[in-house]
Amino acid sequence: MFQPASTTTREDTNFDTGAGVKVTRRSNRTRWLIAGGALLVIVLFLAGTKFFQIFTMIQAGKHMVPPPVAVTTSTVKKVEWQPLKPAVGTLTAIRGTTLSAELTGTVREIGFQNGSLVKKGQVIVRLDTSAEQAQLQSAVADEGLAKQNLERALVLRKQEVNTQAELDAAQARDKQSRATVVNLQAVINKKIIRAPFDGRAGIRAVELGQVVSPGTPIVSLQTVSPIYAEFQLPQQALAVVQVGQKVMVKVDVFPESSWEGTVTLINPEVDPSTRNVRMRATVENPDGRLNPGMFANVEVEAGKPTDTLVVPATAVIYAPFGDSVFLVDEKKDEPPKSADGKSAGGKLAEAKAQPKNDPKKNGEQKPELVARQVFVRLGERRGDFVQALSGLNGGETIVSNGAFKLRNGQSVMVNNDLAPPATFVPAPVDR
Repeated sequence: MFQPASTTTREDTNFDTGAGVKVTRRSNRTRWLIAGGALLVIVLFLAGTKFFQIFTMIQAGKHMVPPPVAVTTSTVKKVEWQPLKPAVGTLTAIRGTTLSAELTGTVREIGFQNGSLVKKGQVIVRLDTSAEQAQLQSAVADEGLAKQNLERALVLRKQEVNTQAELDAAQARDKQSRATVVNLQAVINKKIIRAPFDGRAGIRAVELGQVVSPGTPIVSLQTVSPIYAEFQLPQQALAVVQVGQKVMVKVDVFPESSWEGTVTLINPEVDPSTRNVRMRATVENPDGRLNPGMFANVEVEAGKPTDTLVVPATAVIYAPFGDSVFLVDEKKDEPPKSADGKSAGGKLAEAKAQPKNDPKKNGEQKPELVARQVFVRLGERRGDFVQALSGLNGGETIVSNGAFKLRNGQSVMVNNDLAPPATFVPAPVDR
């Protein structure tokens, strides 16, 4: 039979070193117990220290007040608002054409300068007509002879000396000679190219001595004062836009200038592909700075002006769930409460009974300002302002810059020293 192995534990033993000194040897279990106890004490001490720090921070956070946020403010204004319909249009000349030659000839005279203003009937280009002039003189002489022969034939016919056939032949020769003169005069006139209307000439495409053929372009002629602005608006604009309403035209070439005009034509049909209506406005262009082919920003008056509230566009916080602005109000002091949660009426009455000791009422301290978020419904934007259709009553003080840093009920500090002014026609300022 197998016998179970006997186990022994190492306990403290005393033995003699031989020199009369006894040494006590402790077991390993005792050493581990002492080390574990010391480690536990250290862990408990560190945990307690960390707990005390966290508890202290929590208590300090409950009583900590964040500093006010610096913002600029503006007042909700009520202004007269003219509804406008914006569009992008193209400038076109009232009358415009490219003059060209009708007959073959050699250029003998150029009667205009590049880019100059020309009058109706002014000679633009004169072609060589020496051969036609000589033929015209011969035709005029034939016309005179034929006229005399006709007169003589009429006299002889009354005397019944000649026949009716001879009289008819004389009449035919007279008509033929006069037609020849008219034809040669027309050929000469076609070789003298004149301006068909008043306008501004472009860059000429011919030179002296050049031989031109029928259809050869000579110069572009455009009437630019006044000028047309053609644009398109959605079909809904037909309810508010009518002939005779004013328009304002601006171009990127001259950003600081604008031109006024009136709607003179509304196309009677709607484009079936875009559902837009083509319109035309006549714009005065006395200085001639507007040229055909330019893109133009057109604003059409749509209806009568009305009173509306406006706020700076920088004051609006845009969000998917709704647009909002922050109002600036004075923080209302809450009445003190006792331990049972009820207001301490006696202390509040006592405070009211001693107004002289209140620093706020004595002007020693400014009232604390807080931001309050209000949702609004916006309309059209113009310049630095945007319409506030609902949510505001007018006269409120709102945050114009710095609203993105705020939350509802947060303390604010107003500093309008460096606030840029909001205008309907903003212009960059170099500071």
